[in-house]
Amino acid sequence: MGKPTFNVPRASVDGSCDYCSLEVLREIMKCQGIMPPAVKLGENVALSGRATQSSILRGDEGSLSDAINAIDGNQDPNFVHGSCSCTNSEYAPWWRVDLLKPYRINAIIITNRNSVPERLNGAEILIGNSLANQGNNNPRCAYISSMAAGATQTFYCALVGRYVNIAIRGRQEFLTLCEVQVFGQPV
Repeated sequence: MGKPTFNVPRASVDGSCDYCSLEVLREIMKCQGIMPPAVKLGENVALSGRATQSSILRGDEGSLSDAINAIDGNQDPNFVHGSCSCTNSEYAPWWRVDLLKPYRINAIIITNRNSVPERLNGAEILIGNSLANQGNNNPRCAYISSMAAGATQTFYCALVGRYVNIAIRGRQEFLTLCEVQVFGQPV
């Protein structure tokens, strides 16, 4: 019986994204001078970034849904505690953190809300240096098919970029994120 493999995205030479095993990704990262994620993730560089999103859910929740709540260092998945971001219900919502300079990003860790977790289904994690289309044209790091209520999930990448976006394309939805951690090294 062979070693288990996990399909994770990697950037191709042309900037597109394809898939490889975690073992292959670790070898690529070693060649690029990055410690494999299991050895060292490094510093959560999102904590010093600037967050924005396509809209801010208002109403009874007030500022409970600001974009910055997703990079406050608090992984509490309970929305009413004030540590999650949330857009209005809109077509193709997005959230973005500006890391203020490019990083070689090796992992993104996302914490989902503990209620209505299906809102995050189908979201994409995008990384790059472009703000074209609000950063939503950058290469894809990962696709979030689904995440359980209140779950925290790690997505491994081997991309360079200043901007990390999470976007839901092609449907009307609320986009809620309770924490987004970005691990990488400056380039």
